[in-house]
Amino acid sequence: MNKRIAVLTGGLLVVMVSLGAEKKKPILGYTDTPKLPSGWCVHDIDRPQPPVVTPAGQIGQPPSDAIVLFDGTDASAWEGTVQNNPKKKKYNPEGEMRWKVENGYLECTPTGDIKTKQKFGDCQLHIEWQTANPPHGDSQHRGNSGIFLQDRYETQVLDNYNNPTYADGMAGSVYGVKPPLVNACKKPGEWQVYDIIFQAPRFDGDKLISPAYVTVFFNGVLVQFNEPLLGTSTHRKVPVYESHGKGALRLQDHNNDTRFRNIWIRELDLTKDDTKPE
Repeated sequence: MNKRIAVLTGGLLVVMVSLGAEKKKPILGYTDTPKLPSGWCVHDIDRPQPPVVTPAGQIGQPPSDAIVLFDGTDASAWEGTVQNNPKKKKYNPEGEMRWKVENGYLECTPTGDIKTKQKFGDCQLHIEWQTANPPHGDSQHRGNSGIFLQDRYETQVLDNYNNPTYADGMAGSVYGVKPPLVNACKKPGEWQVYDIIFQAPRFDGDKLISPAYVTVFFNGVLVQFNEPLLGTSTHRKVPVYESHGKGALRLQDHNNDTRFRNIWIRELDLTKDDTKPE
């Protein structure tokens, strides 16, 4: 706000405008408001500021705090799983990463699953996948793969465009436990997108304190919301928990030529305590 100052000079009243008026400081918070259950006041000026994360310029690309697991060329974040049965095509006794890396994608080959060298707990995962066009097979034999968080909790990958199968084995399902809310599958040959929020289980020794939870967006459509998991994913059995720590992200070889690209992950702490310290 400018100030007007009147000065008498040589019998003339001169009005001068002072441009250097002091600005009011912005209100950044309060200390005299009621307390929330966390112990912080409403609009508390002392409540810690969250860290700054720079979003990507394009939706679906990694933000500044993401760990890029596959950018289209570099698969060094991955390793193979050991396959020791020489009678099967999945023979890979050294555990090498033998999937194809070409044209900006990772393509599954019959050499076993691959998994990240790094292990994760709570996380946000972005991953894009594509099944064959024209499609091959039907039901569970069309574009089958899986995304295993912590090396054990599976979100199903499958071509379910005009391809019926059991509901808890569809794309977007918590495999063997919970069907997706809707079938959001695109046509074969189109790139499909998963955005997954995962909260790892908590253990006290061998005792389960809280289960894992998963939220899944499939091509931008919510198909799982904070779904509690029952344990390690399995086929034709009820899952059970075994105590564990952080685990790798694993992609399944199911003898289908499924492709993956633009894989990135953000490490989270979804049980961080925001209670005001005493």
